[in-house]
Amino acid sequence: MFGFVKYLKNYKKQVIIGPFFKLLEAVFEIMVPLVMSSIIDVGIKNQNTAYVLKMGCVMVTLGVSGYVFALICQYSAAIASQGFGTILRQELFHHINKLSYKELDQVGSNSLITRITNDVNQMQVAIAMLIRLVIRAPFLIIGSAIMAMILDLKLSLIFLFVTPLVVVVLYLVMSKSIPFYKIRQEKLDRVSLITRENLEGARVIRAFSKQANEQKRFKEAGQEVTDIAIRVGKISAVLNPATFTILNFAIIAIIWFGGYRVFEGSLTQGQIIAFSSYMTQISLALVVVANLVVIFTKASASAARINEILNMNPSIEEGKRTEVVEKRNLPQISFRNVSFSYTNSDKYSLENVSIDINRGETIGIIGGTGSGKSTFIHLLPRFYDVTKGEIKLQGIPLKEYSLTALRSEFGIVPQRAVLFKETIRKNMQWRKADATDEEIWVALAFAQADEFVGKLPEGLDTVISQGGKNFSGGQRQRLTIARALVGKPHVLILDDSSSALDYATDAKLRAAIKSLSDHLTVFLVSQRANSIKHANKIIVLEDGKVVGIGTHSILFETCEVYREIALSQLSKEEALA
Repeated sequence: MFGFVKYLKNYKKQVIIGPFFKLLEAVFEIMVPLVMSSIIDVGIKNQNTAYVLKMGCVMVTLGVSGYVFALICQYSAAIASQGFGTILRQELFHHINKLSYKELDQVGSNSLITRITNDVNQMQVAIAMLIRLVIRAPFLIIGSAIMAMILDLKLSLIFLFVTPLVVVVLYLVMSKSIPFYKIRQEKLDRVSLITRENLEGARVIRAFSKQANEQKRFKEAGQEVTDIAIRVGKISAVLNPATFTILNFAIIAIIWFGGYRVFEGSLTQGQIIAFSSYMTQISLALVVVANLVVIFTKASASAARINEILNMNPSIEEGKRTEVVEKRNLPQISFRNVSFSYTNSDKYSLENVSIDINRGETIGIIGGTGSGKSTFIHLLPRFYDVTKGEIKLQGIPLKEYSLTALRSEFGIVPQRAVLFKETIRKNMQWRKADATDEEIWVALAFAQADEFVGKLPEGLDTVISQGGKNFSGGQRQRLTIARALVGKPHVLILDDSSSALDYATDAKLRAAIKSLSDHLTVFLVSQRANSIKHANKIIVLEDGKVVGIGTHSILFETCEVYREIALSQLSKEEALA
């Protein structure tokens, strides 16, 4: 946890002021029993009302001052802890955005959400408690013990006997409960996963009337968290009764043996009351220490989970080339014996792929489910690095380019049409922040989206709802295609991104893309043979292997896999047309 101190550098003043004023409050609190003792031994014993009132005013002053000091500390702790959480979340979010697909797949988005919310919250609470109580509680324990020794050294031996017993109880309880806190956070990851799946898949769940089934899943996941919490709670529940039992016996011993000391004349009644007050302060402070241990244990588990992300280095290292230089005498993109396997997989998703792609070509990629189509196009902008072999852009290995330079070459339309809750204009400006309305309308026209956008009352200022739910699936796909075209990329990747389009719109889209072929290289991943039959080259994949490369007519005659796909969708006459 000490590594997180750097996130408090902007709050040095609060980190110093908070504990200082809390320490002053503790000093005043330690003085209260002495004032009470003097009221009993001097004011009440001598029936001196004026003295009682005077010392009463002193007690009120101590109480009010302590309250003001506590408020200052609380305010400082709130500023520092909330600021710490804000900076840590920003750092965590920034780091997550630097990670490659490999690391994101490894951790999982649901776990990342839990870490950036719940785990950071646990750290914030720990920081607040650090400022408010870490100095105060030990000071009260030590200060009360010293004041008791000053009053009567022999009677204070009770303190020395009691303290180790309480420490043993604390150790036993904490050692049993600590392992469960990390498990609890992991169980929260599952709750987050189920919640996310249900929110994103609400329509599917209702379409299949699976609400009851999903409620059961959520209940089971929630029950697992509850069971862990109850288990820890049962262990922690022993803490307060055990410590208070020990300390109450200590108070009984103080009164019992203190009575003899009063009878001997070694102590006064007021001093016995002061002794009891100090024991009570120690007992309360020890309970606070116990709660602090629980809080810091939770924070420690959360810190470990956050550190796991912050210490995770992106597997993709950027190159130094900041510009892609076009070389007409070389293929635009070259695959040389490329193989790729996902983490923890002993099977290649792509194996021994070699192909050259020239500028302006349209490359169709087709194959059955799980054949490696999406994997193929994910390697182009280096979402993943190849396991074996090499991919070159303009004759230069991809690894030598900076990610910004490399990805600026590509306009990418993912398989799932993702839009953001912004205006259409803002969504269209993702590739090029200063894109003009004219550029946007040109891109919308190519994507066959200008007609329906033009009919919207607010046009480009129309706000897209979360997930683009205020548009149909086909409209969302056309908007994502337009977004990829804004800024005129050199390579356009369409990952099965016209699946929701009707055949007429799909045909218009293909014709529009073909008109750009003089300066735009297109990778067209599709399940439809009709969508790629006019491509310059068609790559046929099966189980990660290239089983055919060529034009539609050549592959229909020479590649059995492609022939089967084509005939399953088209009549023989249509396939040969």
